[in-house]
Amino acid sequence: MYRIDLNSDLGESFGRYTLGNDERLIPLITSCNIACGFHGGDPIVMEKTVKIAIENDVQIGAHVSYPDLQGFGRRKIDMTEEEIKALVKYQIGALWGFVHSLGGKLNHVKPHGALYNVAAKDMNTARAICKAIKEIDDNITLLGLSGSLMKDAAEEAGIHFKSEVFADRAYNNDGSLVDRKIKGSVIHDMNLISDRVVRMIKENKVISIDSKDIDVYPDSICIHGDTEGAEEFALSIREALEKEGIEIKPF
Repeated sequence: MYRIDLNSDLGESFGRYTLGNDERLIPLITSCNIACGFHGGDPIVMEKTVKIAIENDVQIGAHVSYPDLQGFGRRKIDMTEEEIKALVKYQIGALWGFVHSLGGKLNHVKPHGALYNVAAKDMNTARAICKAIKEIDDNITLLGLSGSLMKDAAEEAGIHFKSEVFADRAYNNDGSLVDRKIKGSVIHDMNLISDRVVRMIKENKVISIDSKDIDVYPDSICIHGDTEGAEEFALSIREALEKEGIEIKPF
């Protein structure tokens, strides 16, 4: 029996700015990663998103990033290992406060944007994130890129790790994500997305942007909440998974 978790990055609206439609998307997924104010989100949005997730029995994770609100967390910032650990702990703590006060449980942590991409290839950054998680609660899982150094760092720190793959993002030959500045980095064809997801789960393979077969080992599929038509993508993916007999369950 094949099974998979569906996750999405949510709670990224702040102030007068709205990103995505969290209320429509949350019932279609099994895990959510909620922005903690550094790349998106604010206290009001964080609390509202946590409430909706709890109401829909969706697992909650902290979506932590570099302090880059203007750049939506997609710009690398040179920071020491201690600085990264502190900023990750700060964001986890902020979301944990809302989750705990509302009777929920913080299940995982997922880095966002540039922090995610750097941690996938830089062991010091990955270690800093894992140390932050370990020092808060070693039962919290790190959700990170399949085949990346985040898995090694989690094992070294003695915390749980789950591998993530992306439904709508193109891959490089080394398993990293194609830079968003490059044409074709984000996939919009629903049929192609659904076919890719099924193959990643059943065959542990995906075609890179250079048409090379690469290995992936998914525990969770990410559907970007800020992508136009995210709800339609989620429905299409769910239909494809159900047709293939793949069980959709939280990791």
